[in-house]
Amino acid sequence: MGVNRKTVDAALRQLDSDGILIPRGAGRKRLIGVLPEDQCPAPLRLGLLPYESTDKRIDYVVEIQHMLMEAGHAPFFASKSLLDLSLDVDRVEQLVRSTEADAWIVMAASTQILDWFAEQDLPTFSLFGGSRDPRFAGAGPNKSPAYRDAIRSLVGLGHRRIVLLARTQRRKPAPGDSEQTFLDSLEEEGISVGEYHLPDWSDSKESFLLCLNSLFHVTPPTALIIQEAILFSAAQQFLARRGLRVPEDVSLVCTDPDPTFSWCEPTIAHITWRSRPFVRRIIRWADKVSRGKEDLVKSYAKAEFVNGGTVGPAK
Repeated sequence: MGVNRKTVDAALRQLDSDGILIPRGAGRKRLIGVLPEDQCPAPLRLGLLPYESTDKRIDYVVEIQHMLMEAGHAPFFASKSLLDLSLDVDRVEQLVRSTEADAWIVMAASTQILDWFAEQDLPTFSLFGGSRDPRFAGAGPNKSPAYRDAIRSLVGLGHRRIVLLARTQRRKPAPGDSEQTFLDSLEEEGISVGEYHLPDWSDSKESFLLCLNSLFHVTPPTALIIQEAILFSAAQQFLARRGLRVPEDVSLVCTDPDPTFSWCEPTIAHITWRSRPFVRRIIRWADKVSRGKEDLVKSYAKAEFVNGGTVGPAK
């Protein structure tokens, strides 16, 4: 079949687990089993709760929806996003309780929201949030090594006023893994860190722009690391209006990949990873949940810092 033997062994173990193949001991051929009707997986009505409404159009989110449908399930997007609900636990509870769903896929949820889901009798998959939370199945990129590479690259070019613009749930009540790696990496490079490097702002356009105005009012950063392509684009517009050039005046790094980056010149420095493992992981989780099995396995993808033309020497 042109694949490694370990891959075939893993596939056979999965078929054994699902009851499709029946092992009969070492050295004996497996039997092909027939599942009784009452053990056949039932289709799931799966609620997808995105962080914000625009997440519905992200390529891998669209792929997750389509592959769940191909697997016989009925995925649907919640009527409101977490951001629409102001990340308010009470409003999330009201939405979930008023929505008919067998299980939920929650994207980039805060610790407080995940705490609420953990108390419910609802299978929940955490995508990009709660990466170390043992109460949920989940998937996400391991960005910490890529953050370290990005900081080394920037410091090597003379940057010291480096700012990370991160969403509220990535900073509060405590910095997430990637955000803490960012702060630790600055300190390892001899930079004394404070609120300047990981500023506070609320999840709105107005607050984001106020934060940028404040940053560039007195001691402008020489490098911005920005989470999410949509915020990266907004920051580019902000800098253009102020007549600031990239990378001559400010270097920019996005911590997410985006298909539009391939059309940009200069090329965009960013952190990339493969999304397909996340998609496959969710399909496997949905299959097990539909069979009444508990699945709390975490899946991590290797992330890589891709240098680009938006990074240059500090002015």
